Amino acid sequence: MQFDTTSFRARYRAQINPRYNAWLHGGFVLLFGALCIGFLWSRAENVQPWEWLAVPLALILQNWGEYMVHRHLGHFKHRFSKMFYQRHTGDHHSFFAYGQMSYERAQDWRVIFFPAWLIVVFAAANLASYWVLSHWNTNVAALFSGSMLLGYLAYEILHACEHLPEQHPISKLPWVRHMRRLHELHHARDLMQTFNFNVVFPLWDWIYGTLYWENEGHIEDRKKMTSMQHHIDIRRSPEQVLGYLSTPTRWHEWHHYPVAIKGPSGSLPAGAEFAYTGGRAGHLLWDVIEYVPGHRWQARARGRYGLMMFVTYECKPMGTMTRFTRTLEYRFSHLIGRLANHLFLRKRIEKDSADLLDNLSTVAEKVIPASSASSPR
Repeated sequence: MQFDTTSFRARYRAQINPRYNAWLHGGFVLLFGALCIGFLWSRAENVQPWEWLAVPLALILQNWGEYMVHRHLGHFKHRFSKMFYQRHTGDHHSFFAYGQMSYERAQDWRVIFFPAWLIVVFAAANLASYWVLSHWNTNVAALFSGSMLLGYLAYEILHACEHLPEQHPISKLPWVRHMRRLHELHHARDLMQTFNFNVVFPLWDWIYGTLYWENEGHIEDRKKMTSMQHHIDIRRSPEQVLGYLSTPTRWHEWHHYPVAIKGPSGSLPAGAEFAYTGGRAGHLLWDVIEYVPGHRWQARARGRYGLMMFVTYECKPMGTMTRFTRTLEYRFSHLIGRLANHLFLRKRIEKDSADLLDNLSTVAEKVIPASSASSPR
């Protein structure tokens, strides 16, 4: 069921204090942050070449903190961060959804920017870090602490740009356009807990394998995918076989490795979604693309390191038997995934696929009732 973003926006706006001023909110954050950065950087004098390394080090650390806080606190509820979770997942992800990413009025900035008091807290923490580090090296302390604040402001600014209307001139700038697309994919309700947590620069998404890209319109280049196909004959009707195999909550019965499925029970139709954990692929998010009872079932999975996978089940009557064909297509957009697939992963997956169908040939006629009146639950 699709979330009603329009109704949520109306309810959220009705709760905003009439005295709220979006320009004052955004202006205070930027001005206060800029003044603190200026103060810190003014402490640096006669900076040595090696001391400038404090700037990229701080930006990388801030980018990592952005990733970790967003991923582990913004999308998973903990007692100590309940307010942040509610504001992020509860409010921000309900106000902006995939395909509905643009703000409509200045009042909407309240759900884009962090609370104004947070820049004060973050600045105080960095002033404290400056004081501590200055006992060792004043220049490093000033550059490092100021750059941490710069990373915070970069987050606020670029995040706001990612929620501009698509036709806005800033939205068409190359880097903003790219990050806007990554952020839009993150706002898809089936992807938000798994992919694209960086907002300014996707460094840690790349490192941790959570960077996910999908062209607009879901256009996939299937020619670049690794493909493998296996088939077996099962002494049951096509309707029975496909009804059983298109029930992911029963996959553990014929997989030869532990499988955990979180999703609806029964044979899943097109549009259904479920989560899968098991085998070499680890955690996968699946959505069913097509289901023609007795003939064809296809689902798409997305995983870490840019993994995109399609699994197609096809059944063809062969007298008193069914010829079942399983086609697996996959690719990695991430360099590490592509390299692993080239070196060893493809052979392992090919063997796993063959073993999977060997196991199914042993299990299928035991678990699928012989009577056509019976169907798997």
